[in-house]
Order: sequence, then C-alpha cells, then structure tokens
Amino acid sequence: MKKQALISVSDKTGITDFAKGLAEQGYDIISTGGTLRTIQEAGIEATAVEDVTGFPEMLEGRVKTLHPVIHAGLLAKRDNDDHNQQLSDRDINPIDVVVVNLYPFKQTFDQTDATEEDIIENIDIGGPAMLRAAAKSFRDVMPVVDPDDYHDVLEAIQHDALDMTIRKKLAAKVFRHTAQYDTLIAGYFTDEAFPENYTITYEKVQTLRYGENPHQKAAFYKTPIESPMSLASARQLHGKALSYNNIQDVNAALGIIAEYDRPAAVAVKHMNPCGIGMAEDLNKAFSRVYDADPISIFGGIVACNRTIDADTAEQLSGIFLEIIIAPGFTAEAFTILTKKKNIRLLELNMDGAKINAHKLTSINGGVLVQDNDNKEISRNDLTYPTEKKPTEAELDDLLFAWKAVKHVKSNAIVLASDMQTLGVGAGQMNRVGAAKIALEQAGDKAKGAALASDAFFPMPDTVEEAARAGITAIIQPGGSKRDQDAIDMCNQYDIAMVYTGTRHFKH
Repeated sequence: MKKQALISVSDKTGITDFAKGLAEQGYDIISTGGTLRTIQEAGIEATAVEDVTGFPEMLEGRVKTLHPVIHAGLLAKRDNDDHNQQLSDRDINPIDVVVVNLYPFKQTFDQTDATEEDIIENIDIGGPAMLRAAAKSFRDVMPVVDPDDYHDVLEAIQHDALDMTIRKKLAAKVFRHTAQYDTLIAGYFTDEAFPENYTITYEKVQTLRYGENPHQKAAFYKTPIESPMSLASARQLHGKALSYNNIQDVNAALGIIAEYDRPAAVAVKHMNPCGIGMAEDLNKAFSRVYDADPISIFGGIVACNRTIDADTAEQLSGIFLEIIIAPGFTAEAFTILTKKKNIRLLELNMDGAKINAHKLTSINGGVLVQDNDNKEISRNDLTYPTEKKPTEAELDDLLFAWKAVKHVKSNAIVLASDMQTLGVGAGQMNRVGAAKIALEQAGDKAKGAALASDAFFPMPDTVEEAARAGITAIIQPGGSKRDQDAIDMCNQYDIAMVYTGTRHFKH
C-alpha cells in the first residue's frame, strides 16, 4: 500500500517543493481547496479530499476534512490488528504525513478593518483537529506544522531516518502551535480581566547567552499580538546582541519615558532611574539627565522620546553607555554614535505610547497577575493638608517627581527641581533610609527642591530629614494613621505638602 500525505496549508511558503519531494518518495498526495490548486498547478499529481471521502465540501468550506475516512486514517494504531481490520473493512487507507498550517486568525485580528465576521471565519476547526490527531499518532503519522521544518523532514524521509526523537519533536511543536492558536482565540472572546483560567502565550525572539548571572540559562519571548512600547518591536541598528539584564533595564526605561509627553530622556541602572530630565528640546533634556547623576549613568541605559540629533549624540558619545533607545537617529547622530563598536542602538516608535498590559510576576509554582500601574495624577486629584500651599513651579516639580517615583523600587524617594531629578533613593527597608540616600545625592541642590514619596510617611522622620536639607514641597499618597505628625512637621518648617490619594509601591 502506497503511503499517503495530506496537505492543507494557509501559508503556501515552500509547499510545492515539499509536495514534489514527497511525491518523489512515493507518497500519494491528497489535498483541499487552494492548496490542491497550488500543488496541481506546479505539475504535481494530487487528489481532492472529497474524492477520498466520497463527501463534498459543504457549508462554504467549513466542513472538508471532518470525516471518519480522514480521522480514522490518522488515528488508527498501525500495530493494532483490530484497528487495521476496521480500516480494511471500510476501505480506508492510513495517512502517514499531515502537513497543515492554520487559517490566519492572528493576521486577520491584526487588520484594522477586519469585521467580527472576518475574524470568526478565520477560526480553523478542521486544521487543529487533523494536527492534533496526527500528533497523537506520532509513532505512525508525521505531523508537520512549520514550513521551516520541510527541508529537515524531507531529508529524514529520504534517508529513512524518521526516528522517535524527530517524531516527538514535531508532535510537541504541533501541540504548542494549537495551544497558542486557541489561546489567541480565547483572548479575543474573553472580556474578564482575570478569568478562572489565565492562559497566555509567547513567541521566542532569541536564546540569550545567559540570564542575570552566567550560570543561569535564559531566553527572550514576545507576545504574538504587538504591544505598545515593547522592546520586542524595537529595531536594533547597531551593536552586539542584548543580554537578559539589558532587556530588563530597557523595559524599565521604556516604562519611565512613556510617562512624559515633552522632550525627555532617562538613564537607568539596575531597573531604577538614575536620572530623568525634561526640557523644550532633547539636547537640554539629556543634559539634565547627565547632571542629575554623572556617576551612576556610567554603563547605563538611556531612553529618549524624540529623535536623537547630532548635538545630543555628541553628549551621549562622551559617556560609556550600554544601550540607547529612541524613536530614531539623524544620519549625523548615527555616524557619531556608531564610532563606538559595542554600543547598542535601538529604534522604537513611541507615538502615543502607554504601557497597558498586565504585569506578571512568577512565584514558585505559580504567577501573580495585576494591572500595570498606569494611574495618572493631575492637579485636580491633589489635596492640600498643610498651611503652606505649593507654588505653580513647585506643583510642576512635584508632578514631575511623582511620575518618576512610581518607577523606583520601594521604599522610594525622588527629589526634583526644574524638570530634573536631583536624587533617587531606591529599594530601602525603611523610608527615611531612602530619603537620606536621595538627599545625600542631591547635596546642596536639595534646597528649594520637591520631594516625592511612593507611599505615606508612617512617622515624621522623613519630613524632618527633608526639612533639614531645604526641601520646600512634598508629594505623597497620605493615608497614614500618623498623617497629622507629618503635617505638623511640614507646618513647623514651612513646607508645602500635597496628597495624591494613590500609592506607588514597586517591589
């Protein structure tokens, strides 16, 4: 009995060469619709599925391969005499190779003009059924879902080398493929933010040299549906491949830069900002970033929300930086920066960028899922508990610092003045400790500056430290049982304090 290969593909890439190779190896080819026409037009003999099943396609092609002749040919155990007898009694030939890729659900969903009818009609039913049946029967049936595998599969057939390792590998790829396909469809139909089963799927971007440390293995994956401000959407223009820690830092930098609409830049080290600056042009904004902390920026990541020009590039080129990411680089800026062999230059569209996906944090045996911290605070959201009220300039600095502090590891304190961070205290076990670090970094620049705290003051000691350094305005959530102590301390030192009513813990 001749071997049979069933071919039904949406993506026709390489299919005629593969079908020709199978035919040359003695396979009878059966196929459907457009795939059948493509194969026959290439001069390859093929039989329509309906001629095999004796049942015509119906319901506008919704039913083609959903037939016992097809699925019995896929699911029968070749080493089971009873199965073989049942096939023989019904004149059903086993199918040995299944080549299927699915209706383009994701591609249709991505089209801005796609209707719900278009999207639903691109939910494949018969394709996943055949693939899963073939993968279940991997010992007897070769399931092929990825055009990239055509060459290796054909070579294995030609050399009679279809061992169990290859078969299991292809079966696993099928189940991953159909699982991702169903996950995307489930996501389309799901309205709940946190359903009873939280299924997600990612596609590999690259295998990384190692993780946080050289003894840890790692890889970078992206979501199949493009996300705004995603590093996975960036185009690398120059430099060596990104590391695990690079990716973490760039992701943090993108989250920060998305907060600011005016020309802005941020420098990040170990996922914390060491400097943020905003100005009327990018060159001045980056000057503020550098002046904020000219030591910590060494070996850091810089993100800018405007195209980098020559003047800004000259500043950047004078510093050792790992990565620069921006919406673009002028030709002159690119020439200046690429004189450094190892610096990575990344280009990413940041128009209307907001970080809006869920945040996932793995724990042993599970995962925590939450909304990203996208809460925005305007002047209308503020309350003013102290005798002194902030000036307009102080309010600008307070809100600038407030946007920054939510991206700093808790406990977090940020000092700012004139659209520039002056000191950052991150990841301390107590709030006054974070304040002391930020104030020490700012030095004399703390006089007349604004202070932002990611959470309320449980005691007035942070306010007292700020007062001694010359801080004139404070922004914090409020809500402590000892709020009045902090208010009294502010009144004692003539400090304006405002409440946001919102906390920004970042663990």
